[in-house]
Amino acid sequence: VQMVESGGGSVQAGGSLTLSCAHSGLTSNRYCLGWFRQVPGEERKGVATIDRDGTTNYAHSVKGRFAITEDTAKNTLYLQMSSLKPDDSATYYCAADWRTYWACTVQARSAAVMNYWGKGTLVTISS
Repeated sequence: VQMVESGGGSVQAGGSLTLSCAHSGLTSNRYCLGWFRQVPGEERKGVATIDRDGTTNYAHSVKGRFAITEDTAKNTLYLQMSSLKPDDSATYYCAADWRTYWACTVQARSAAVMNYWGKGTLVTISS
């Protein structure tokens, strides 16, 4: 499985940014995809998840501002981010896991239970 993020960059607070994650090799028809973010010195935290049926889930801090979607024809995961705040600055990672033991939600899917990862893309929000 390969996952490659793109779209990171620097924007001013209040702006928008869309991250993309091209993935390949996910052969299971039941998998959980997610976006996580991490700042230096802190643990990697879940931002949003989406399952194969398109059901989404968000961290409280981004609800209403971020949207996770997947284009299954292009095998690409997106994270549309708007009303960005300096606290959103982080390295963003996309992740996938085919195991169904855990629900596909931010609460259930800690970084420890996601099996496949991209290398991350840096997002910097200036005030």
